This record gives sequence, structure tokens and C-alpha cells, in this order.
Amino acid sequence: MKKPLFLVLASLATGFLACKTIPITGRKQINLVPDAMITAMALTQYVSVVKSSATLSPHDERAQLVTHVGTKIQQAVEKYMQENNLGKDLQNFKWDYHTIDAATVNAWCMPGGKVVVYTGLLPYTQNENALAVVMGHEIAHAIARHGNERMSQGLLISLGGMILQEAMKEKKQQTQALFLGLYLVGSNLALALPNSRMQESEADRLGLIFAAMAGYDPDEAIPFWQRMNAANQNKVPEFLSTHPSDETRIKKLAALISEIKNKYYHQP
Repeated sequence: MKKPLFLVLASLATGFLACKTIPITGRKQINLVPDAMITAMALTQYVSVVKSSATLSPHDERAQLVTHVGTKIQQAVEKYMQENNLGKDLQNFKWDYHTIDAATVNAWCMPGGKVVVYTGLLPYTQNENALAVVMGHEIAHAIARHGNERMSQGLLISLGGMILQEAMKEKKQQTQALFLGLYLVGSNLALALPNSRMQESEADRLGLIFAAMAGYDPDEAIPFWQRMNAANQNKVPEFLSTHPSDETRIKKLAALISEIKNKYYHQP
């Protein structure tokens, strides 16, 4: 068997063996990196970002709001996981919340429960319910192990590129560059981008459940995303994006809200 073909089969076998079902989503994921390693890497990055940014004092009202909402979401997550016999999946989580004073319209949660919200997001959330929808979504990414999945996919795509280069090393440089470029475009369009959009949809659903369980009205997801859609001036076709279009997201959320509200939301 030629070496390149052997490497292809080996890489496919590695990816297949690394697939495992994530109980909270019921979907198989590629996990090539140990969770402990992902958590350690995330903590290092988190500490670096917090130290190098204009992080608000815990006494700032905006930071207090983020911590308050995050803590309620955390409690809802812990309850949900216990009720579904998934409590062990939170054993490496050490929750922490910071608010960074920057115009960036973003929030994120790293593996292990490290949460950051940028003040640039707050004019769009406008209220505690909408902030809970966003934070629930970001925390859901960590709970569903999307970070590990994305890193593993990136590793497989990189490995495939190396195998392709090895297989074509006797070809002209222009031919190598052409086929490698086509491979990278194809792997992103066929694998990375669709999977990223699927992760976003999973996080939307789980995040809405967590927010509802924490006592936040899931109806607020629709006006929040409508505000985001109105402010988005740099739209790209959905098939070229890591996220569903705002229109698609709003439509899917609207279809979920009634069920989630009836099952999980108890108005405080």
C-alpha cells in the first residue's frame, strides 16, 4: 500500500474511533483532544484575555448584572444536568464571570465555565432577559463540547491537507497550490461551516432552555435577534457563514419558544 493512501486510511480511522455521542445533544462528535487539555488551554487563554483587557471592577453595575445573570444560568444548567443524569459532565467546570469594557458586540464561554461579556453587547440586549438568552447560548456551547469538536475538525482538515501535499509532491507547484486550495474550500463548505451552523442551532435551543429554567422569558430572543439583524451591515450568504442567517435563526427560535416556555419557564 502506498504511503499516502495508508495515511488517508489511518486518518479516517482515527477520526472514526474518536467519535463519541454527546449525551446532551444525542449527536456524535469528533473529539481528538482530551477534555482536560482543552480546559487547561481555555483557562490559559481566559486569564490572558482578562488581564490584557479593560475588565470592569466587580463593583461596576454592568459587571454585577453579568455575574447575576450568569449565576442564575449556571444554577439552571446544574439543575438540568442533574435531572438528566449528566452531572458528571460538569466536574471540570469552575465558573467565573468577567465583563470587558469594549465596543465589541460579543460574549463567550470557554470550556470549564469561563464567561466573558463585552459592554458593546449591552445596548443590543437592552434588558436582563435578552442578556440571559445570549449568555445561555454561549454557555450551551461549552456544555455541548463544541470547542473540542471545532478544534478536532480543524486538526483533521489540517491532516488532510498535509496528506494531499505529500500525495502531490511530485506535481508542479502551481498544481499543488490549486488542488490544496480546492481542498481547503471544499472541506470548509462541506464540513466546517455546516457543522458550525449546526452547533449554533444546538446552542440556541439549549441556551433558551437554560434561560427559561433560570426564570427568564424566552420570548425576548426574537426582538433581540431582530435588533441584531437590523444592525448587521456586513451580511454574507448563509452557506459561507459560520452562523445561521439572522432570518433563519429567528424562524427556528420562534418555532421553539412555545414548547420551551411551556416546559421550562416558570415566571418568577
